[in-house]
Amino acid sequence: MRIGHGYDAHRFTAGRPLRLGGVEVPHTQGLEAHSDGDVVIHALCDALLGAAGLGDIGRHFPDSAAEYAGIDSRKLLRRVMALLRERDLAVVNADLTVVAQQPRLAPHIPDMESRLAQDLQVPVQRVNVKATTSEGMGFVGRGEGIAAHAVVLLEERPAPPTADV
Repeated sequence: MRIGHGYDAHRFTAGRPLRLGGVEVPHTQGLEAHSDGDVVIHALCDALLGAAGLGDIGRHFPDSAAEYAGIDSRKLLRRVMALLRERDLAVVNADLTVVAQQPRLAPHIPDMESRLAQDLQVPVQRVNVKATTSEGMGFVGRGEGIAAHAVVLLEERPAPPTADV
C-alpha cells in the first residue's frame, strides 16, 4: 500500500469558467491558472504522483509548456493514471476536501465524485469529496480563491501472467 497527499490553491479571476473536480460550477469567476485551474484535480494528481514516488504535477505538466495552456485537467488526471498503470499501481480510494468560501458546492459533489471515479477507474464509492469553508479566515475566507487537499491510497497489483507461446 502507498499513501499520497496533494494540495493546490488558485486565486479567482474574471472571465473564466470555474471547474472543480471536472465539473463546471456556476460562479461569477473562475480560477487563474495555466490549465483550466481545477484545484481539486491538481491536488488529486499530486497525491497520486506522490504515492507512486513520481514527483508532482509540475514535473510532469509544467506551466511553461504551451501544450498545457488551458488544458482540461481531467486529461492530466488520465495521463497520471496511465503512469500508475505502467507501474502496476491501482487506486484503492481517494478522499478530497475543497476549501471555498463561495460558491456553495454541495449540489455539485455527486457529479464530481462520479467524474473522478470514472477517471480513476474505481467504483464511485471509493471517491469522497467534501467541501468546507475557512470561516472567513485567510485568502479563502476573503473570497480570493479556492484550495483543495487530496489523500489517496494505492496498491501494487502484480502484472497478469503471460501465456507461454
